[in-house]
Amino acid sequence: MRVITSSKDLKDFSAELAKRPFAAIDTEFMREKTYWPILCLIQAAAEDLEAIIDPLAEGLDLAPFLKVMTDKKVLKIFHAARQDLEIFYRLIGDVPAPLFDSQIAAMACGFGDQVGYEPLMRTLVKAKIDKGSRFTDWARRPLTEAQQSYALSDVTHLRDAYPVLLGKLDKQKRKHWVEAEMQALYDPDLYHVKPENAWKRLKLKGVKPRELGPVLKLAEWREKEAQTRDVPRSRILKDDAIFELARLQPKTKKDLGRARSIPAGFERSSAGGAILSAIELGAGIKPDALPDIARPERKKPPADVVDLLKVLLKRQCERYGVAPKLIASSADLEEIALSDDADVEALKGWRREVFGEDALRLKRGELAMRLNKGAVDLVEA
Repeated sequence: MRVITSSKDLKDFSAELAKRPFAAIDTEFMREKTYWPILCLIQAAAEDLEAIIDPLAEGLDLAPFLKVMTDKKVLKIFHAARQDLEIFYRLIGDVPAPLFDSQIAAMACGFGDQVGYEPLMRTLVKAKIDKGSRFTDWARRPLTEAQQSYALSDVTHLRDAYPVLLGKLDKQKRKHWVEAEMQALYDPDLYHVKPENAWKRLKLKGVKPRELGPVLKLAEWREKEAQTRDVPRSRILKDDAIFELARLQPKTKKDLGRARSIPAGFERSSAGGAILSAIELGAGIKPDALPDIARPERKKPPADVVDLLKVLLKRQCERYGVAPKLIASSADLEEIALSDDADVEALKGWRREVFGEDALRLKRGELAMRLNKGAVDLVEA
């Protein structure tokens, strides 16, 4: 088993990897006690080539490998890519490209919603995966043979499964479906929270207009602190504390000390002063400069129509062998029930061909559904 711990070996391996048309990539990381994930291992496998890279090895220069991650000639294959891409985005300041996510591809091939790595590999390449090392401490050295074997299998199975999965997509003429879905993964906002946008992570139901400004500024301060100090957000200030402080809007450290959601004595720390400043700044934001979080009242969708659309969605997904979640959510179905011009993905592109057009025709009474030997058929009305 090849474990790379020197810059020379990584440079040589990366040069070979760059000659391959595709490479399966995975990472092992820890982030329980930090804001930013701690990269502990990188696994890579291509045709006749595979290795574990130890980024914790002293003096290891990752630059040659990171160059491959942005090489347009090498397709990077991940499974459930978002967290891995977050790590590489932080290392290189860009999203690796081009990409292929086997979980998304599997959904397009009918393997269900968000199918896990193990069942997918078992189905595609008959892989037997020992999950005993899954939740081990990847930062501890030396790694055991079991850890190394488990880590490497994550990419060797993925490498072998890619041609099989690609063959299914080609056979079903769905490769363009997956390519369209991949575009969302290139959005940098998926991998880095700008402090000024941190409030969007909060559940703002019940927040009053006078409380919104302080909520925004407290969330922004917390995000900056968490990023700077590299600790989880909850170590700085819990969500409940943000909402309580926005409601109380203390003006002095004595007032701040009365808040039940912060530890005793917290008001005397440097953070206490920063919190008071954030609340004051937030309270001073003019109402017309605040985001509109009020949910517009909308008509309640007709329940019978939504139920019919659910039956149609299930029928079409079974017919085409595609995961329902990839086509439409419950909220999408409600929007379609309310309007033929709903701005939802289910009425666009390939989704409209598979489901959207029939959904609209069913609504208009142009299509009907009937049972035929226990199965749902569509008939012209």
